[in-house]
Amino acid sequence: MRRINSRENPHYKALKRLSESGRERRKSGRVLLDGMHLIEAYGRHCGAPEEILLSDSGAGRPEIVDYLAGLPAGSSVTLLPDALFADLALVDTPSGIMAVAPWPTPARPIDHAADTVVLDGIQDPGNVGSILRSAAAAGFRQILLSVDCAQVWSPKTLRAAMGAHFQLDIHEGCDLAGFLCAYRGCAVATALAASTTLYAASLEGSLAWVFGSEGQGVRSPALAVTRLQLRIPMPGATESLNVAAAAAICLFETVRRRQEVAGLLAEDRR
Repeated sequence: MRRINSRENPHYKALKRLSESGRERRKSGRVLLDGMHLIEAYGRHCGAPEEILLSDSGAGRPEIVDYLAGLPAGSSVTLLPDALFADLALVDTPSGIMAVAPWPTPARPIDHAADTVVLDGIQDPGNVGSILRSAAAAGFRQILLSVDCAQVWSPKTLRAAMGAHFQLDIHEGCDLAGFLCAYRGCAVATALAASTTLYAASLEGSLAWVFGSEGQGVRSPALAVTRLQLRIPMPGATESLNVAAAAAICLFETVRRRQEVAGLLAEDRR
C-alpha cells in the first residue's frame, strides 16, 4: 500500500484530472468508481480494478476491510488523507473508497438483429444512467448512443445506472439512422403525436426502442427510419413524461408482453 500526502504528487494530479475531466477519461480509457456498490458491480462483471483509493477514515470500515482482504495479491492500493480523498470524491458524502478502472469495451459488435435501446441526443447524465439501469433490468443488453448524448462514463451517469454499465454492450457516437435502416427487427420510437398507443401496438420479435432528448424527442433522421411510432397514454393533464420514465414504461411493457406470450405457449404445451 502506498500513501500520498500532497496535492503536488504527480499521481494525485493525474487522479484529479481523471475525476474532473471527461476528456481525460476518454483519452485514458479509464474511469473513477466511487463507493462499494459500483466497485463490486465492476468486479462481478469485469474483474478487479487497476487501483483502489482509500481515505484514512474509510480504510478501517468493516465492509472495506473485507473487500480489501478478497483482492488478488499485489493489488495496487493507495491511501489518502481525508481532505485529499474528499477533493477527488464524486459524491457529496465521501464513501471512503474509490477505484480506477478501464471502462469495458463492448463484448460484442453491433448486432442488427438484437434487442436494442437507442438514445438520440439525451443530454442529461441522470436520465442516461436511469435508462441504462432499466435496460439492464429488462434484458436489453445492446445500447447505442448518438454522438451528442451525455457521456456514458461520467460520474453522474455511473451513479444513476448503479452498476448497469457493466452488464451492457454500450456503443457511443453511433450513426443511429444507419443502424435503424439496417435493423432486422422492428424499430420503435416514442412520439407524443403518434396515433397508436403503446398498449394497442404489436410488440413482436426483436425490438430497437428509440428514445429522444428531453426537449426535442426523437429527431427526424432517426424517426423517419423507424417502423413504428407510439405514444404512452396519459389521461392526466401532464403534457409529457421524463424520458427515463418513458423508457422504463416501454421496456417493461415489452417484458410483460413477452412473459404473457411465454405463458400462453406454456399452456398450449400442457
